Amino acid sequence: MMQTSNSPASSFRHTIMPSLPQLLSGRILHFAKLSATSSYESHSTKQVKFPKKISRKTDSGSPPRNTQNLNLEVSPHRAVSAVRLMRIELGGAFADLLNEQGKGSGENEMGYVERTLGFRTRHLEDRDLRLVTEVVGGTIRWRRYLDHLILSLCHDESTFRSMEPLLLQILRIGFYEITKLDMPSYAVVDENVKLAKVALRSGAGNLVNGILRKLIVLKESDSLPAVKVDGDDRQQARGLATLYSHPVWMVRRWTKYFGWDEAIKLMTWNNSSPSFSLRANTGKGLTGADLVSRLKMLKVPHEPSLYLDDFVRIKTGMQNVIQAGLLKEGFCAVQDESAGLVVSIVDPQPGESIIDCCAAPGGKTLFMASRLNGQGTLFAVDINEGRLRILKETAKLHQVIDVISTIHADLRTFSTDKVVEWDKVLLDAPCSGLGVLSKRADLRWNRKQEDMEQLKHLQDELLDSASRLVKPGGVIIYSTCSIDPEENEERIEAFLLRHPEFEIDPVNRYVPEDFVTTRGFYMSNPVKHELDGAFAARLARSQ
Repeated sequence: MMQTSNSPASSFRHTIMPSLPQLLSGRILHFAKLSATSSYESHSTKQVKFPKKISRKTDSGSPPRNTQNLNLEVSPHRAVSAVRLMRIELGGAFADLLNEQGKGSGENEMGYVERTLGFRTRHLEDRDLRLVTEVVGGTIRWRRYLDHLILSLCHDESTFRSMEPLLLQILRIGFYEITKLDMPSYAVVDENVKLAKVALRSGAGNLVNGILRKLIVLKESDSLPAVKVDGDDRQQARGLATLYSHPVWMVRRWTKYFGWDEAIKLMTWNNSSPSFSLRANTGKGLTGADLVSRLKMLKVPHEPSLYLDDFVRIKTGMQNVIQAGLLKEGFCAVQDESAGLVVSIVDPQPGESIIDCCAAPGGKTLFMASRLNGQGTLFAVDINEGRLRILKETAKLHQVIDVISTIHADLRTFSTDKVVEWDKVLLDAPCSGLGVLSKRADLRWNRKQEDMEQLKHLQDELLDSASRLVKPGGVIIYSTCSIDPEENEERIEAFLLRHPEFEIDPVNRYVPEDFVTTRGFYMSNPVKHELDGAFAARLARSQ
């Protein structure tokens, strides 16, 4: 008998527990798949307790002076950006979630500033929130390169290494605004100096002033500190890692698998501003045309998907979509086309029994449910009970709850006690997330090379478990949001050696030929397709 466990759930993914509005705001539906913890994975990044308030000292070491609760001189977008960056780096928050929460919630953002820095600035306007999104995302993407510049302009390395976290974030913001956004130099210097003086002390402001002015002189004379890309392969990888702001181990891995030119293209893509796709909620009888009409009314620039009906791409205007209530009302969902194509490979048909083995937070689950047209059964299994509750709430909103049943369980245990075999089994496995770095800017710094071996072991365990749920003649679909061969093709090849009762069912019947590999797998390439990187294999069980 399948039952939902009432025991406390171990965290299946490593993220902040979202509320329903956060879930509906889109990106969490995809990104929470990226990190597995607790009983599924033990290698997650250790979290540091984030201080509620930064201690402030005067230059003489005397007790902190009283600060006014409201400071109208400090730039609001820079104060919010600095605090967000602190929360991401020290508190383990996800940048994408914070950015989505921030759109339309300036009061909440300023509350974080006050609790952390001890003062508030003026109210954030829409333009400020857009700048926060740009500055936070860009500063995280370019962090390694920005630190190279800051280190080069400090008096010595010890000054940089001993720099307090908030001061470093303020400098990174200023360096990003000057080198990548081409903001007016005088404004960048003036406002970041004010932030450093008010949030820290006058000496910190003087340091920011001196370093930023050095940067401006070098930029205007086209003599920014160069990054050397020469020497042996390891030295070249370090140079590329700094120049394109990625971890060295990623660069070495990508040059090994894809070559130098493709690795550079991939890093360039990861550093670009991401675009997003919206899926019209067909569970409510809506179509892509309905979604286009609403976007036109909102004056949001858009274009139809090249690959999927009822999907629409947008580059800007997400704030308008959220504020108009399209996500909260269940009119549409934020879902990358790469994920939509995985559902196309599952090919849900009315009347079928389907199980989603790692379902929460539910993006693919909801899309599959809408494809069943109210006929059939879709079981959503996940180890995180809280996320399953959110999935159920969202399924009600999207009007697809009639075909969805949730099961709170560890897949590995559940599969050994099963009493049912399904027509189709989807295992959207926990993975490195190396295919979605353009959207998950912070993930490149949180993921470690040693994670890969542990993830591969976890993926093998889950794939073996999921295979036990497939009825004879049924299929299992294994998918990831990774571009790494060791998480994708190699996991399938190893699985087939262990399970000769399965064989590859080529995906060319379900997705455009441009996405089909020579082995019959699905692969979306971020550079080639301008989508998130994703992989899927469809495996049929013999009768």
